[in-house]
Amino acid sequence: MNSELTGILASFIITLLIGIPLGKYLAKMFAGEKVWTDILKPIENGIYKLSGINPNEPMDWKRFLKAMMVINSLWIVYGFFVLMYQDKLPLNPDGNAGMSADLAFNTILSFVANCNLQHYSGESGVTYFTQHFILMFLHFTSAATGIAAAVGVFKAFRDKTTNDLGNFWNYFVRSITRLLLPLSIVIALILTFNGTTSSYEGKDQFISLQGDTVHVSRGPAAQMIAIKHLGTNGGGWFGANSAHPLENPNYVTNMTEIIAQMIIPIAMVLAFGYFIRRKKLGWVIFGVMTIGMLMLMIPTISSELGGNPAIARMGISQTSGAMEGKEVRIGPAATAYWSTLTTIVSTGSVNGMHDSTMALTGLWQLLGMMINSFFGGCGVGVLNYVIYVIIAVFISGLMVGRTPEFLGHKVEAREVKIAALVTLLSPFLILAGTAISSYVFNHYGNADWATKPSAWLNNPGYHGFSEMLYEYTSSNANNGSGFEGLGDGNIFWSVTTGLIIILGRFLPIIGPVAIAGLLAQKKFIPESAGTLRTDTVTFGAMTFAVIIVLNALSYFPALALGPIAEYFSMLK
Repeated sequence: MNSELTGILASFIITLLIGIPLGKYLAKMFAGEKVWTDILKPIENGIYKLSGINPNEPMDWKRFLKAMMVINSLWIVYGFFVLMYQDKLPLNPDGNAGMSADLAFNTILSFVANCNLQHYSGESGVTYFTQHFILMFLHFTSAATGIAAAVGVFKAFRDKTTNDLGNFWNYFVRSITRLLLPLSIVIALILTFNGTTSSYEGKDQFISLQGDTVHVSRGPAAQMIAIKHLGTNGGGWFGANSAHPLENPNYVTNMTEIIAQMIIPIAMVLAFGYFIRRKKLGWVIFGVMTIGMLMLMIPTISSELGGNPAIARMGISQTSGAMEGKEVRIGPAATAYWSTLTTIVSTGSVNGMHDSTMALTGLWQLLGMMINSFFGGCGVGVLNYVIYVIIAVFISGLMVGRTPEFLGHKVEAREVKIAALVTLLSPFLILAGTAISSYVFNHYGNADWATKPSAWLNNPGYHGFSEMLYEYTSSNANNGSGFEGLGDGNIFWSVTTGLIIILGRFLPIIGPVAIAGLLAQKKFIPESAGTLRTDTVTFGAMTFAVIIVLNALSYFPALALGPIAEYFSMLK
């Protein structure tokens, strides 16, 4: 057990050793300062020339968002039709069929939105062509979209008074050429040399110990797994995701993948402080996020190492902790660590089955996605945190009787309204979706409607409610993990989660970019003795309190009906 905890500590230390200098590098690179990756400029200039883009053209917040939305809309149309007709395209050695319209709708929205919710089984649901030219391609572009949006906000807050958020295409291309692609190559090589499959051959065949003929899917998985974690995407090559032995063969690959999915979220937080020349603010935000992460992680690890009380009552020893749904080669502690990080940074990959974790672990997983600002995904974690900062600034200003200000700009009614709408959006989407699905399940459970709702849940009690709540929470948070006791492979779930995915992705990006653009246009106000400083521990604590109170008020009733009720029922 001590070795498992040592492995967790080592993973986190290595993550910080990479993430902190990476944050400094990103701040310099996006600010246009001289960095060693300037050697890639000729490649970037070739991309701009081929695309007819002027990377130095300034953009206000409206043009910035227009560019982002237009290119993402194009990818939705392109990917939708490729998924439907993938069986007629090359690189399909296993003869996988094309997707139905509803499944293609859900899948393309999910991957464009960096959610990567999979209502299909990876190795049998898509072809090698689709894995490469749709899903893996979108792993890069969706992560770069979030990073580019965050950098636009950074620039708005750095400049005293400006209409220029920078050029979306410049940030977007650099995110791929100077960050995602080089690191993905390194990670893919580590995975390949540790046994992750990277072949283009079709299914392999062998005789098992029982004498059965077994067909095992393979393919160039290492390449996709590298960017799926680095870009906090999460969609697995195999249906079992990183619990699959060919996707995550050993503890070395397990550490590599968990480190990969945390380094950019951490780096972006610190890059914010360095970019706007307020390093202390970046470290305060980092501290708040780290405390929030630990408050979710420590009880999760404790819950999984404590074992299942129902099994304990049977007199069965659980010295290794709760092993249901865990891979023996990884263990419950490392699985608990992964489950915390994958839900707070919106990766959504799994190295064990979340549906089998303890009730309180499910609670912490849900809270990590509901808060969605303790590091968060690539770039968007900072954007989500900015919304809480605006609300905290507004409340603090009311408390001290001053007009609220943030980084030298007055926060007025328009910005607060946008922040309030974004804050209310998540609970509305999650709770409304869960309420609708609960109604459908209870009232149409015996009807042949939407492929029999009665077959949705393997556990129709408290845990069944948690399964539905988790699905919508994961969709809204662009996470993609799931309580897989839920039968989600039907029209109802594909359409409803698809709509929530797209709304939950882009409105929380549009909101912070609009707020930053509006604030940047205002006259800069120099700091004075009465200025509320936002780079202090006190304000960090205020922001943390706002995060906790808002999410507790929004979600406690639903959590009480699901994981909390399940926990107390297990103690009977």
